[in-house]
Amino acid sequence: MTYICSTGVSIPEYNMQQEEVKQLVKKIFGYTSRQVDRLLPVFDHAEIDNRQFVVEKEWFEQDHTFEEKNNLYLELAKAHSVEAVDNCLSNDIFLKKAIPYEAVDMILFVTSSGIAAPTMDVHMMNERPFRQDVGRMPLWGLGCCGGAIGLSRAHDWITAYPDKTALLICSELCSLTFQKGDVKKSNIVGTALFGDGISATLLVGEESPYLDYRKSSIPKIIATDTRTKPNSASVMGWDVTNNGLEVIFSKSIPALVHSFWKEHLEWFLQERGLNELDFSSFIAHPGGKKVLLAMEEVLQCTKKKLKHSYHVLRNHGNMSSATVLYVLREWMKETMHTGDRSILSALGPGFTSELLLLEWVE
Repeated sequence: MTYICSTGVSIPEYNMQQEEVKQLVKKIFGYTSRQVDRLLPVFDHAEIDNRQFVVEKEWFEQDHTFEEKNNLYLELAKAHSVEAVDNCLSNDIFLKKAIPYEAVDMILFVTSSGIAAPTMDVHMMNERPFRQDVGRMPLWGLGCCGGAIGLSRAHDWITAYPDKTALLICSELCSLTFQKGDVKKSNIVGTALFGDGISATLLVGEESPYLDYRKSSIPKIIATDTRTKPNSASVMGWDVTNNGLEVIFSKSIPALVHSFWKEHLEWFLQERGLNELDFSSFIAHPGGKKVLLAMEEVLQCTKKKLKHSYHVLRNHGNMSSATVLYVLREWMKETMHTGDRSILSALGPGFTSELLLLEWVE
């Protein structure tokens, strides 16, 4: 079994309220009154109050080359990723005592918002005393699904090596992909939803001595499954242009929750003789308000079982891959009981659905 023992985050320093972002977008794009009436209500309906960014508000008003944006990514992703790892390995909410960096056997680094070669895990190894023989598994381009897929790949590896530990880092600086000149609706929707977020998660095998470092109730991963819809590459992702990464964000995503995601979830539960009523919580990536509402309808559950997905969306926005781990962190702060079950879920480019079955132990 794979146990999730601790999580940590690094919160970017620049907080902006949703109304501030809305007024900034109105100023930058110089919309006509007709365009304002048509496009900007998406900010009001997103159920987001605050988001955090690694750059200040004035940065968005200026033009930046792809090179400049990516150089900022290299600098800031490293600093925030290291801070999230520090927070994860020494987090006294979840751990009796700090986990040494030398205890980490595998680093999985997930991102879709910047490019680094060598990958960012190498740059992090130069900042902290990880072992030279630590394994590396960089995962790029998974978008909002990356955190969940990262957990699944870590689980696969620890299942093969049950005495090992793995560290999953999701570092998404979505603000650095902002396209000042892109007036397409998908860019406006993305601007209304996305923020910057960095998380780190420690996963430990059942034979690892570091499993005893855990303090609180923690989830163990029982099963995982991936489904990718054929011919759906246009649903979400990036267009790579001379100006950088331009968002692809289809309005069909909530409808796909009712069809593709529902079918995947029903199969996943039926294979294990379970149904929606067997779960105390749903650790869902909050892609947006409409996605969460669609999940509620499929699950036929109250907001209470998705409360931390709504909480994270309201206070941080959509932080791509890192978001679901922010949600997981909030559930791990609660008093969960032995035998409680959760479904962890995320949707991303592909169009891909990732599901994990978790069971809590004290």
